[in-house]
Amino acid sequence: MRAVLIGGTSHTGKSTVAKAIAARLGFAYRPTDLLARHPGRPWRTPEREVPPHVAEHYGTLAVDELIRSVRDHYDRLWPRIEELIAEQVRGEGPGLVLEGSALWPGRVAGLTVPHTNSVWFTADDAVLSARVRRSARGEERRDLVDKFLARSLRFQQLMVESVDAHGLCRIDTSGRSVEELVAAVLSRPCRRQP
Repeated sequence: MRAVLIGGTSHTGKSTVAKAIAARLGFAYRPTDLLARHPGRPWRTPEREVPPHVAEHYGTLAVDELIRSVRDHYDRLWPRIEELIAEQVRGEGPGLVLEGSALWPGRVAGLTVPHTNSVWFTADDAVLSARVRRSARGEERRDLVDKFLARSLRFQQLMVESVDAHGLCRIDTSGRSVEELVAAVLSRPCRRQP
């Protein structure tokens, strides 16, 4: 195995588990968000305020429009993701753990890159809601957080439909430790490419 791909919606634990897998395997870790970022989370963090365009994005678009916008972004990003995976698999250095919502199941199912393993993380709706709200604690614009959450839940629903339609693997992260999730990903290769 040269590449581990972990997809899923926001707040399912992709980054945390991907970093742990990379450390265990001695692989490089990379989030798809660093390739090109779509409007991020609409709440403040200690490092940044919510940019006006992000507030406008979540404040003015309906959930289906938000989904269409992010899926269009991921479609534009896919050639770079596919190239990154192929480069890593051909290379002689360490393998790669790549994680992000941009790893859409239908696209990954069509990869012809050998030695890859892919999995999608999900979380129970109540767990996902609690994680988002905890992350956005103290945010004054609850309407934006609510819209982000609605988009995340709908994205997860569509993603699960695609995972299942392509016979791919998904793991529910609800109530599971990082160690349990690392073991689940590594012990159960869900989809190896030829």
